Amino acid sequence: MFDDNMSLDNSHHVPIIGYHRAPLSQKFGAPRQPNLVALTSAIEMLAPYDTPAAFDGLEAFSHIWVSWQFHHNYRDKDNNQANSSFRAQVRPPRLGGNQKIGVFASRSMYRPSALGLSVVKLERIEIVQGRVLLVIEGADMIDGTPIIDIKPYVAYSDALMSAESGFAPIAPTLLDVVITETAYEQFLTQVNAEASTRGGDIDVKDKGTNNAAKNTTVASLVDQIQNKLVAADIDAIKALIAQDPRPAYRRREKETSFIMRYKSVDVSFWLIDSGQLQITAVVAI
Repeated sequence: MFDDNMSLDNSHHVPIIGYHRAPLSQKFGAPRQPNLVALTSAIEMLAPYDTPAAFDGLEAFSHIWVSWQFHHNYRDKDNNQANSSFRAQVRPPRLGGNQKIGVFASRSMYRPSALGLSVVKLERIEIVQGRVLLVIEGADMIDGTPIIDIKPYVAYSDALMSAESGFAPIAPTLLDVVITETAYEQFLTQVNAEASTRGGDIDVKDKGTNNAAKNTTVASLVDQIQNKLVAADIDAIKALIAQDPRPAYRRREKETSFIMRYKSVDVSFWLIDSGQLQITAVVAI
């Protein structure tokens, strides 16, 4: 029988099996839920968990569950989550950032375990230099996120059509995003500058099995996902901003500039009178 007076260690230590590699290096701009933006990223597995044998059969699944750690939400200087006080209630952006609810009724990053859980699309499995990289789409994780576990998504048990979603019954409404001519010219200038310096890099969205890995290294593939700006990135940038990453309590402010870091650029935007979010500048970091 369990004894309430027994002295128990209430911690559970798990290994980090890999790291998320993504265009977003900061929390601001990251989707608040998975699959809201079709953003390509990758999971770089660590030894000994990067052996190809560990992924035999995973290619038959279209989506995977990813368990991961919130690593940018620590308040104390030594990054020790155990030293952070428990927050029983949080203010979800979906409720305007003012109404409080219980932390366990939310997906807030400020939770006892500091763990996140996301279902993402598995684009393909890359074997690069004998190591495994999972190219995924739709993640709500930023660059450098520690990965704790990976499991296949099984539709017959994981997709529950009768489920109720509380205060978030439908996806959030997207805002229209426009870009000034000057900002678009700045974006294209940066794209062209990187194309001339990086040369013939591979296409990280190549659908062919392992085609992208044949003439590259782990470092070069990761660098492209994290840093290489291409023309198609303007669509990803607009899709991220359309989610309105601004704090809920500041969403009525007009012509107040906000900056989202994406790959090698800082993207400035603000709210204009039409109710649209306008990209005003794209500046190299």
